Amino acid sequence: MKKGIHTASRLLAIAAGLGVVLLGSTGCTEKTAVTLHEPGVYKGDTDPLLAKQEDPERKEALRERFAKGQSDR
Repeated sequence: MKKGIHTASRLLAIAAGLGVVLLGSTGCTEKTAVTLHEPGVYKGDTDPLLAKQEDPERKEALRERFAKGQSDR
């Protein structure tokens, strides 16, 4: 008689543990949208940094910054 109760409680514990794992793992799923990229083609929303990139003063500042970073090499 004790053996049957022990087995039943063990199965109940396993089922409860499995239920917790299954319910907990549903929170880990995420629906994502895949965006295929092509080299050199921006497919996102408008990028405010693109306008800044065309500014000649900014280009020169970036060139100087790059030169400073590369001067120790």
